[in-house]
Amino acid sequence: MSPNARNGAWDAIVVGAGHNGLVAAAYLARAGLRTLVLERRRIVGGAAATEEIAPGMKVQTAAYTYSLMRPVIVRELELARHGLEVIRYDPSLFLPFPDGRHICLWSDHARTVAEIARYSQKDAAAYEHVEALFTRIARFIEPMLDRPPPDPHSNHPRDLFGMLSLAARARGLSRRDLYQLIRLLQLSASDFLDEHFESEQVKAALGVFSIIGTYGGPRTPGTAYVLLHHVMGTADTVGASVWGFVRGGMGMVGEALARAAREAGAEIRTETEVAQILCRGGRASGVALASGEEIHAPMVLSNADPKRTFLGLVEERELPAEFVQDVRNYRCEGTSAKVNMILSELPDWKAVPGKEVGFQHRGVMNVGPSLEYLERAWDECKYGWYSSRPYCDIAIPSVFDDTLCPPGHHSCSVFVQYAPYHLRESHWEVEREKLGDVVVDTIAEYAPNIPDAIVHREVLTPWDLEQRFGLTYGNIFHGEITPDQILSLRPVAGWARYRTPIAGLYLCGAGTHPGGGVMGACGRNAAREALRSLRRRLR
Repeated sequence: MSPNARNGAWDAIVVGAGHNGLVAAAYLARAGLRTLVLERRRIVGGAAATEEIAPGMKVQTAAYTYSLMRPVIVRELELARHGLEVIRYDPSLFLPFPDGRHICLWSDHARTVAEIARYSQKDAAAYEHVEALFTRIARFIEPMLDRPPPDPHSNHPRDLFGMLSLAARARGLSRRDLYQLIRLLQLSASDFLDEHFESEQVKAALGVFSIIGTYGGPRTPGTAYVLLHHVMGTADTVGASVWGFVRGGMGMVGEALARAAREAGAEIRTETEVAQILCRGGRASGVALASGEEIHAPMVLSNADPKRTFLGLVEERELPAEFVQDVRNYRCEGTSAKVNMILSELPDWKAVPGKEVGFQHRGVMNVGPSLEYLERAWDECKYGWYSSRPYCDIAIPSVFDDTLCPPGHHSCSVFVQYAPYHLRESHWEVEREKLGDVVVDTIAEYAPNIPDAIVHREVLTPWDLEQRFGLTYGNIFHGEITPDQILSLRPVAGWARYRTPIAGLYLCGAGTHPGGGVMGACGRNAAREALRSLRRRLR
């Protein structure tokens, strides 16, 4: 037993070693709390995992790009010292079209503008306008990512100050920018892009960011905000250019966080499944493991999603009926799948031929040539079936990282939209490999050599994502990121500050503000809120 737990005395237990759980544990341990992390799987990192698909051949099982991790976490936890190395890719997006043309988004602003100008001079000017708008809005929103959202109904001084601070910063926006932000929360991505751009190719290149992990298509209201969420890496470099690969795969994010947490004094136990969060007298008192063992602590942080936490790990009688109903209504239907492959050669794109490493292979490659294509893919999903021509987001990090595969092979990750968790008239055990075939056939329309280049293939449906990573309904963001499920409404109204109706129980996963993506903000904010509450109780 760890010396931190002499006589079984833990101060805090974190359920789940996903990246947010590890962030929370690191901050709790740094504050001097005897912290224990319990993880069902044998590895840490949650959905940010690197795993072998065949001996010596690794893939990024679920999460596959590094983009939104908060710089303050990287700095405070010294993640670079703990092994985190990020490789920026460029171009950030390569999108081929059926007519043999293509478009790229580059980290160099002028180069991207020139690329867009090949399709429309008007759109080149519009892109500069939209990028500047998103930069200004991101600078307004970004400070909110690193703190709990204020509760507009609360009279607590901290909430009142938060509302006043928010209002003061809102006054820093121009009248038009403020109205644009309000509109972004309600508009569809298609409507927003139609207002600014004329080229279907340019709209497709930007519109793909509006549907990632979303239960909706580009014409669904609210997807304009999803677009903003995914390009808001930092206020200084707003846009797809902030994305990159992690050397060793995304699993190294979890490994670096685990090293930081252990160095601070936390203990992490893998292959240890939590079956129940224990309560006594309206307070969290610890956890019961699937093995039957009970571990006690006055503080528990759940990195599981809201439904799994409150409808699975906590007994319903411990919660107010209205709260339980709100959690049941929380929307988290998954629409994403992953197809992971080991390739014997790189894609030979019709738009830019060549199997040797070229610019077309150095970033994320997309199959999603128009907003209409994306909307049709969604049409099939919303009626209970996977897309016959899906959106495919393809990454081959082994172009930069030789630790993933032996020479002559490449690690390929394909993120797929759309694939509903609930299938009409079938189930995923029957359809899993059929979905994989559809994905391969779709990519082959643009890169014909792909089917013959596949050495190994793994298909993860939303059902598989739920089974492997504990994501309810396979939702990669622990719940939809839509205007009614963000800020003070995430996960439910009145309980958006990481606290729960059970004293001493906190949520620290992506089902809290500011939401999904490998960001870490949820874990840091939850730990800070828990520590603030502890200090108040100790006075």
